[in-house]
This record gives sequence, C-alpha cells and structure tokens, in this order.
Amino acid sequence: MPLALKAENTLCIGRPNTMRISRFSTTLLTIVGLTLSLTAVVGCKGPITPPKTGETAIAPKTTIPPNISMAPMAENTLHSLPPLPTLSVATKLPPLGADPAKISVSGLSSGGFMAVQYDVAFSASTMGAGVVAGGPYNCFLDNGGRLGNLSDTSRCMSGAPSGDASFAAANKFANQNLIDDPSNLKSHKIYLFSGTQDNTVKQTVMNALNEFYVKEGVPSANIQYLNNVPAGHAFISTHVSNNCGTTMFPYINKCDVGGSLYDQPNAILTRIYGPLQPKSNQLSSSPMTFDQTEFKGTGLADTGYVYIPSACRNGGATKCSVHVVFHGCLQDAAIVQDKVYGQVGYNEWADSNNIIVLYPQTALTAPVMCWDWFGYTGSNFQTKSSPQISAVKKMVDRLTSQ
Repeated sequence: MPLALKAENTLCIGRPNTMRISRFSTTLLTIVGLTLSLTAVVGCKGPITPPKTGETAIAPKTTIPPNISMAPMAENTLHSLPPLPTLSVATKLPPLGADPAKISVSGLSSGGFMAVQYDVAFSASTMGAGVVAGGPYNCFLDNGGRLGNLSDTSRCMSGAPSGDASFAAANKFANQNLIDDPSNLKSHKIYLFSGTQDNTVKQTVMNALNEFYVKEGVPSANIQYLNNVPAGHAFISTHVSNNCGTTMFPYINKCDVGGSLYDQPNAILTRIYGPLQPKSNQLSSSPMTFDQTEFKGTGLADTGYVYIPSACRNGGATKCSVHVVFHGCLQDAAIVQDKVYGQVGYNEWADSNNIIVLYPQTALTAPVMCWDWFGYTGSNFQTKSSPQISAVKKMVDRLTSQ
C-alpha cells in the first residue's frame, strides 16, 4: 500500500535558519507492513515566535511504494531518543589545502547509489568508492524509471539490473561531455558490500554494480566484494548498532566476521587508501557543522557535517585526504542525530590517517530523505551538473583549496 511521510513544524529555538527535532509523535509511516512514528521540524525561518497551542504546519506529503523499505524503528528506540539540540548553520566550510589527488566516497543505500554516481561523474578527480547496498550507475533510467517516481525503483532494489546497460550509459554520457571519461575508473579502488539478509537492496543489484566496474576495466585486484556476511540493510560498525541480520533504525549493525567484530569504515578506507595507521582511541577533534546553503544543492539540508583531524588544520602543510560519506534514506542527522557522522567509526580511522571526512546531508523535505538516484531533482541527477553531485563537488573543492 502507498505510504505517507508527514513532517510537522514545531517550536523553533534560537536565531533564524536553525533546525531542531523536538519530539516523536503518533504520525505514522508504514513501511513494508510495519510502522514508524516520526515528527521533525522541516526548517525554521524568520521571527522567533512560538506557535499557539495546538498549531502545526504540515509539509507536503511524499508517497512511497512498499519496496522503499528503510524498515521500522523499534518501539523502545522511539521513546529513548533524546531531543536533537538546536544547531546553528552559520559556519562556512573552511578551505584546508587538502590533497586533490586523494578524494574518495562511500555510502549506504541511496548514499551507495550516490557514491557510485559521484565516482563515475567525477572519475578524473576521485580515486575510489565504497558502496554498501547501492546499485549500478544510471540503473533507474536504464530500467524505464519515470523521473522522480519512487514506484519505478523496484528493479534497481530487488530485481536483476544489467551492468552492461550501466556501462553503455556511462560511455554515452561521457561522449556528451556530461561526465568524466569512464576509463579513469580503471585505476580506482572499489569496496562493495551486500549482506545476505538484506531484502531492501538485494545481491542481484550489487552483482550488477560489480559487473559494471569490471566492464569499465577495474582490475579484480582493485575490487573487494564482500557478499557472504548475514547482514541486513545497514552500515556495519563496531560502535552502537543493531544485531547483524536486522534492517532497523538507525540502520547501523554489528556483525561478527572471522571471530571478531567487522569494522566496515576500516575496510572501506583500507581498500581505497591502503594500509592504515591504528585508529585513534582519543579523537584530536570533533565533528563540526557547516552551512550547506551556499553550495545551492536541491534537496540538501541547511547543515552538513565534517570531521577535520587536528593535523589537517594547519593551512595545507599536511596534505590530507578527503573522504565523503553519503548517508542512507531516513539517515539524515535530523533523524539519527550523530549516529552516522559521529558513531559509525570513520572518524577514528580518519583521525590517525589524516583524512578529512565530509558528511553532506539531505533535507527533511527530500523524498524519504534519500539522495537522488531516481531523478527527483531532474534528468541530469547522475551527471556532473546534477544539483546534488555538483554541490558536493563544490564542498570537496572548498576543502582542497587554500
């Protein structure tokens, strides 16, 4: 049955352009036959005047098909979540003189699709990608999807799409100068992960992504494809997380592999950058918020996050790498708080290996808070001129500038 996501605007605290999650209500989001209760502020602008008792502002409804299954929050999770503090979005993303030859991306679900799109579109300036439960390039349009129509996504989530079709699309777009030459991909380092218990994005989809990279000439030695872990639809972390086989809010799971907890951020960063120094037990810095509005990306939140190791704050004297992490649907920080940008585990490895980690965020008003891999921002969603991809590229360029 169709689903309706409803966001309610409630009291704004602080100056204009702030965002706050105030409470979870009885608004229902039915997902694959189960329910999720959710209330979120979609944005606070203008004078700071509390609403009258009982007043709410209802955001437009988004209709989602049953296959968009970012699964339910556990009932006890709903009641235990603390309010998200008010966040200022005034801070500009700083120029840090990072190394433009050491840019990489990773992501989960819609963020996995976005990581692929960024990796392909800007292959000349990207060195690798980590994809957790994503799918092949241009899958949505290759399989007859109508722009922005979520009901057309099923083949790219539970079907058997074609890696060959993605290969053809990438070469077509390159010939039209819409993306970089896909031959750049031959040197990329690729990490792929598909859990055997993931019924949201099935392994047939990730198999097609693997086929796409092979077709593009990425050597087998450069691809790590882990597809035998009994994991659900989630990032895999040694930190706060659900049991391995679940698909449940906040979509971060704990899995035992070979007798020890699997550290997916370590696996991704090691695949891309090579052997790493041991992770930091005490971080030298903290994630900071920055203003995303100046980058003018459709469907992006006002606020993004970035982790900058202290060694990378010296004006470019240390040539740090940049890794972009794309969250999944319903994983925006406005919903999961710091679970992705602060707790999945990227920052500990980044801190000791001079890697700046960028955590761009989708808006609460974006369809199910997903990154655009199905054309809700327009037909160029998978190219260099994509409103979202180009905005993130501008963020990366800011970090590499002096």
